[in-house]
Amino acid sequence: MPVLNSDDRRLVLASASPRRAELLRAAGVPFDVIVADVDETQSVGETPDAYVQRLAMAKAIAVAERGEARAVLGADTTVVVDGAVLGKPIDAADARRMLLLLAGRTHLVLTGVALVAPGVAESRRRLVRVCTTHVTFAPLTDEELNWYVASGEPMDKAGGYAIQGLASRFVTAVNGSYSNVVGLPVSHVWAMCGELGILVS
Repeated sequence: MPVLNSDDRRLVLASASPRRAELLRAAGVPFDVIVADVDETQSVGETPDAYVQRLAMAKAIAVAERGEARAVLGADTTVVVDGAVLGKPIDAADARRMLLLLAGRTHLVLTGVALVAPGVAESRRRLVRVCTTHVTFAPLTDEELNWYVASGEPMDKAGGYAIQGLASRFVTAVNGSYSNVVGLPVSHVWAMCGELGILVS
C-alpha cells in the first residue's frame, strides 16, 4: 500500500454547505471544499431514498472527475413528509407551506452520503448510503409561524427549518442521528471511510 502524505489524508467535501463543513470540523476530520455543480431536479417517479443517493454520488463524481485524486465526499439532505420531498423554500409563502405540513407531526430527514475513494478514474471504488432520522414538531401557532418565517432562517434549509437554530424550540423529538438533520451523518461518514480504507487524520 502506498504511503499517504498529509494532503492525501484530507477529504474533499463536494458541498458549499457551511453546516456540513462545521460538522466535519467538529469531528476533527480534515477536509477541503470543492463545490460540485449538479442538477438537483428530482426525476419523475424517483423515490426520496434514490433521489438523495443519486445526488450525493453525482456531486462526488463531479469533483472526482475534475482530476481530484483524493477521497471525495458528496452529500444531499432532504425532508420527506407524506412521501413528498420538501426542498429549500422558494419564498416566504413556500416556507410557511412547508412548516404547516410539519407542524404537530413526525417527518423524515434523509441524507444520501457518497464516498469516492482515492485513485485514478473509473478504477476508484465508490460507496453510497442513506441515513434516515425521524423528527417530531410541536403544533405551531400562526404567531410562531409568522415569527419564524420572518426570521429568514427557513430560506436556505431543506424543509424550511434549521434544527440547530431558531427552530430548535419547535422540535419535540429526534429519533436517529441528530447530525443527519443538520446536514451530514458524521458517524456514517466515518464508518464508510473505514469500509473503503480511507485514512483521515
